[in-house]
Amino acid sequence: MQLPDTPLQPGHLLARGICRHLRGHDFVSVVELVPARGLRVDVMALGPKGEIWIVECKSSRADFMTDHKWQHYLDWCDQFFWAVDSNFPTELLPDETGLILADGYDAEIIRHGPESRLPPARRKAITQKFARHAAIRAQMARDPGFVTAF
Repeated sequence: MQLPDTPLQPGHLLARGICRHLRGHDFVSVVELVPARGLRVDVMALGPKGEIWIVECKSSRADFMTDHKWQHYLDWCDQFFWAVDSNFPTELLPDETGLILADGYDAEIIRHGPESRLPPARRKAITQKFARHAAIRAQMARDPGFVTAF
């Protein structure tokens, strides 16, 4: 999680632009959510009909090439997207995934990947995890001196 007085890193800037853009599509978002042990998604978004999207932000070629976990995120969402800036070599990204061009202020969905609906039990579990994550973040914003493990 980004501390209040530290400059935003490129991936955090992309995440901010993504979250702003998705809000315009009536999605709410959280950053750095852990759907399962050993996984941490950059952005998870919850849509108005309960749809779950995961967006992985990649700020460079090296960042993408060293990501060996992204396929495991597919089990935790209805749609998966990469978010990159306009200088990223998008030909590296798999064609069967979504693509979003972003900067620190906004984004544009270039393509959607295939939709794969989550099983009901998994959808319930991840939606509850999303809600708890969002509530903890809201509490931390209201009461920065309060420390909690999650």
